[in-house]
Amino acid sequence: MEIAVLQPEFDFAGAEAHRSGKWPRRGLPGEAPLLPVAELADRWRAGRIDAAILLLAYAGFLALFGLLGGHFGFRKVDAAVCVAMLVLFHAQYFALFTLCGGSTPGMRTCGLRLATFDGAPPRLGQLLWRSFGYLVSGGTLLLGFLWALWDEDHLTWHDRISQTYVTHSEFLIEKGSTGVIAESQRLAAEK
Repeated sequence: MEIAVLQPEFDFAGAEAHRSGKWPRRGLPGEAPLLPVAELADRWRAGRIDAAILLLAYAGFLALFGLLGGHFGFRKVDAAVCVAMLVLFHAQYFALFTLCGGSTPGMRTCGLRLATFDGAPPRLGQLLWRSFGYLVSGGTLLLGFLWALWDEDHLTWHDRISQTYVTHSEFLIEKGSTGVIAESQRLAAEK
């Protein structure tokens, strides 16, 4: 018995019309560049601030638990419950600040905001996907966050999942994407 496996030819005719350069930094060929992705150092600084706030809130919760009569043991079940509670704190922290404010306290402190790949402010659906993406990025032993080190655009998994990314607040103006692009060109020309 013989099985014939035929490989179809790939059509690369539309490859030239696809985005050139680093995505989402540039538009189509001949278009103005979109908003720049924030530097990794700024994003990591914001992440450390968020982690500190999150861990302080969690420590406060555990202290309150102990003061109100709870007790800690050194059993596997106790450790599993503590880890599960930390995961829930992580989920609530990022979901609440992302959905209600569009950025976390760490991002605001570092002057960072979210933008879509079109350069516009994110919509509610994208913020929901970003909140889910935070769980995916954090739930894989932070591999989704570390992915920015290998990604050519320095984007994380939650950036890719939600089609949003972190940029500096000075570039994000509450206008349509055309106004945002024009404003980012003006600010880049001033620098």
